[in-house]
Amino acid sequence: MRKVLRTTAAWRLSIWTTLAFAVGTGLAFSIVYLFVARIIQERGDAWLRGEAEVLSQVSTDTPRDHLYHRIMGEVAELATRELPDERNARGQSLNAVFFLEEDRDHSESPLWVGPSAQDAFLKAIQRAEPVAGKPQSIKVDGWSTSFRVVALHENGRTIYLGLSNHGAKHLLDNLTERFLMVWGGTALMGFLISYLGARRTLLRVERITETVARIGTEDLGERLPAQAKSDEISRLSETFNHMLDRIQTSVNQLRCVTDAVAHDLKSPVTSIRGTLESALCNDAKEEWRDSVGEAIEGLDRLLHVLNTNLDVAEAQAGALHMDRSALDLSDVVRRLVDLYHPAMAERHHEVSVDIESHVIVDADIRLLNRVISNLFENELTHLPAGKKILIRLSSHDGLTELVVEDDGPGFPADVSSRAFERFVKGKHSPGHGLGLAFVHAVVQSHGGAVNIADRPMGGAIITVSLPAGALHPV
Repeated sequence: MRKVLRTTAAWRLSIWTTLAFAVGTGLAFSIVYLFVARIIQERGDAWLRGEAEVLSQVSTDTPRDHLYHRIMGEVAELATRELPDERNARGQSLNAVFFLEEDRDHSESPLWVGPSAQDAFLKAIQRAEPVAGKPQSIKVDGWSTSFRVVALHENGRTIYLGLSNHGAKHLLDNLTERFLMVWGGTALMGFLISYLGARRTLLRVERITETVARIGTEDLGERLPAQAKSDEISRLSETFNHMLDRIQTSVNQLRCVTDAVAHDLKSPVTSIRGTLESALCNDAKEEWRDSVGEAIEGLDRLLHVLNTNLDVAEAQAGALHMDRSALDLSDVVRRLVDLYHPAMAERHHEVSVDIESHVIVDADIRLLNRVISNLFENELTHLPAGKKILIRLSSHDGLTELVVEDDGPGFPADVSSRAFERFVKGKHSPGHGLGLAFVHAVVQSHGGAVNIADRPMGGAIITVSLPAGALHPV
């Protein structure tokens, strides 16, 4: 099934890498922005102080006659022309400069050179009360940007020189706009490069994952493909292949040991059983015949316990040999229900069956028969007479569920939490505590799960879940 893009590791790595890059470059730009803005302001303040001193000196040296205002106005206009001719996209000048000279006692009319809205500037200056020789910002009504103003006191007169911040703001806005364009393009390119690089690397990991998923207890001989590159993923593949070699060796040794143990125990047991059967067939005394028959039954139980115990051990170790094929579990369950129905009827059990048709699983039919038989044997052995048994089989959402439910006493409290362990059984149980352990081990080997629960009204529920098969039986 295809993965959603946002759930892939390549996507997450790319997002976090791009986010870290974006935050880092954004922080770097903020520092540069503040640095440039400070330099622009310092240059503007230096120009203001220098020009204000020049105008102050001209004011001191110029005679106070009828030409004074004309001379100071022309000098002020010449000073404004020293600024760069910065204009916006519509050709409008971005620099605005004003010059104001007034008497401290206001005995003469002030000399004004600048925009026509003189009163707004006078009110702004009166509100701000600039400190002599120190540039500061003032806000003028009707202007979107502030003015940097410097004041100088000379011979009872005060000179104010102001410069609009509009040009500096326009420069910084252009700088920000260009940065955002470059920043966005670089971030997008960085995301694509990091995503493609991470995806290319993680595809190798995905191939390793798919190979590992195919490796089971029946196919331990498969290995990860050799990597041409000598990097961390290549070393991971080599390490995993070495681990598979060790696991395969251990599993083969386990199978050899279990086969040897089974052979060593079965041989003498079978020999003893044959001897007893031979003695039973001879003309032995009547009092010996019953003892010999009981001994044979005991040996049969011993062989059954031995085989089951070995199967459980192999299944828990992942070494159980299975011959899996697609089979119709519905037919298997119906056949076993018919086989056990007479025994259940003899115990006066009321058996209800709800079996969905054509439920396909991929399983070992021999082991699955034993699993279902163990569940039915469990009902016959532990359920008091005259109880109700419900057997359900269904398939949904890729899972097959076999449920065996009864209205008996349920599992004892000291058993329910350890029901799937070997040799765990109730105090009055005649069994050996291997039935549910075998069921659990075999179902897990098939990739399924077994759960037990108590019914709210009394009784027990055993649920066997198996992956639904993708193939259909021939």
